[in-house]
Amino acid sequence: VTEEDARGLLHYRELIPRLEEALGKFSSRESAEVIQPVRSTVYCWLKLVHFSRFLGLMPTYMENDGVLSTKLVCFYNRGAGSTLPSVSATVVLLDPESGNVKAVMDGEVITKMRTAGASAISAKLLMRPGAEVLAILGTGQQALSHYNAFTEMFSFKEVRVWNHRREAAEKFRCSVGGPVTVCSSVEEAVNGADVIVTATRSTEPVLYGQWVKPGAHVAAVGACRPDWRELDDVLMKEAVVYADSRDGAMVESGDVILSGVEVFAELGDVINGTKPAHREKITVFKSLGMGVEDAVSAKLVYDQWKAKTSNL
Repeated sequence: VTEEDARGLLHYRELIPRLEEALGKFSSRESAEVIQPVRSTVYCWLKLVHFSRFLGLMPTYMENDGVLSTKLVCFYNRGAGSTLPSVSATVVLLDPESGNVKAVMDGEVITKMRTAGASAISAKLLMRPGAEVLAILGTGQQALSHYNAFTEMFSFKEVRVWNHRREAAEKFRCSVGGPVTVCSSVEEAVNGADVIVTATRSTEPVLYGQWVKPGAHVAAVGACRPDWRELDDVLMKEAVVYADSRDGAMVESGDVILSGVEVFAELGDVINGTKPAHREKITVFKSLGMGVEDAVSAKLVYDQWKAKTSNL
């Protein structure tokens, strides 16, 4: 299944309810629902290369749903000005009874859309009612997918974007279907914002707590390694922190590990009603991405593809 196929078969209106159900199943910790280890990584060090790069392996088995899959994903922290994607991925869907491969899928569309979908679910659960201003930090593929998901799910009156290269932000503005305000600084972008998405390649904090208003919701999707940061200690310690996976955050998230904060709840805990949504406080959703999100996304793509081809 190619990237073009996946783009035509995957839609947020069908994907997001499946992701929400999967997050709840994961947090229930019932083995018949989801078996998913924390992502394992292989570092790819090269001489004379000064940027982090690694391969992640993300297997998942969902017995009750009959889904067995794994994703192979490469994270490359590119140098400034690189036009290459920072994330590339392949998803393999298998028959859980025979172990045979059912499909090999380009994973870029799946990765972008399931990540943005999970962030949109976090906003649905944690942002204050009547949110009007969305700020997006970063202008890469994840920033674009988050723009698409958030503007489809919610009605913001203003969308702001920032990138350390203004020309990239202007290009982003021209590429989307709705009005976007390009900001010259992070502070300008997030001042008074109700929802903030951080989707950067940064390894040092770019978003500071002193700029974030009370009750704002932050969906942090960059900084997926234990020594990478997007959010400063002030913000992390002031916020109520949620994650897709508590175990994953404690191993992989530099924002969580280096700030020394505790993860209050998984998003699935809120979905299941076992932990509250503190909408009145600053909330941070630390997204690392999970195999179960890839699994349900890949199954949706496969089912849609099979239905489409059977009608030809």
